[in-house]
Amino acid sequence: MPTPPSDRLEGDAQVLELFPRYLLQGHLPDSLLQDLQALARAVLANPASCPDAAPKLAGQLALQRELGPDHPAAAALCRRVILPACERWIRHVIDRQPPQGRGPWTPGRYSLQMIDLWLNVQRSGDYNPTHTHGGSFSGVLYLQVPPQIRPDSFDGQLCLHGPEEWHIQSFRTGMAHFLLPRPGDYYVFPAWQPHSVAPFRGEGERWSIAFNVVALPQPPAPPPSPPAAGPSQNVSLSSARPRPGGFG
Repeated sequence: MPTPPSDRLEGDAQVLELFPRYLLQGHLPDSLLQDLQALARAVLANPASCPDAAPKLAGQLALQRELGPDHPAAAALCRRVILPACERWIRHVIDRQPPQGRGPWTPGRYSLQMIDLWLNVQRSGDYNPTHTHGGSFSGVLYLQVPPQIRPDSFDGQLCLHGPEEWHIQSFRTGMAHFLLPRPGDYYVFPAWQPHSVAPFRGEGERWSIAFNVVALPQPPAPPPSPPAAGPSQNVSLSSARPRPGGFG
């Protein structure tokens, strides 16, 4: 029987992954998850209390409602979880760049602002086609998941799409990554990351909250102004003044 090629490889070797796409995963505190579940129930009991988000979204879902800062649980979510999570994503990515390549993404040189937050209610047959978001960051957190959404099926899972179509014959196998939704789990990713949600079948509802965040570069602080020149200072604009030498 021929020896497999991998067993004939001499020396040290390892397979490296090039050009990663970073995804932040976290889990909500139980108390905040319960508050958000209560908020979702209140919105479902009176959908007209929140603006309809569906006209500006790609999702073909039973209900999509905007959540504003007037909802205490939504405000706490933004303050305690989403904006700090985006900050964590930036720090992870930027700290892996050389100092000269970080641009404005250094502490104190940008601010994070929530621009959209909305509740999604997915029922049997609903789906979200492949799409991207506006802003700088997007993400989703899960409040309720029916039991038929399981790891052995694509149904109801979040799919993150790679830059090319999946094609096993050309070894393009890492072009789709599926995430099983679980209550309390949340994810943050760049807004340009294509993603979709497959439909599921059966009873129950899949509740999630999605969001968009923008990172706004801030101008650097101006240098302190030099003290005003007084009559005793030797100030001259003459081109004949001796000039300090430059770099050698």
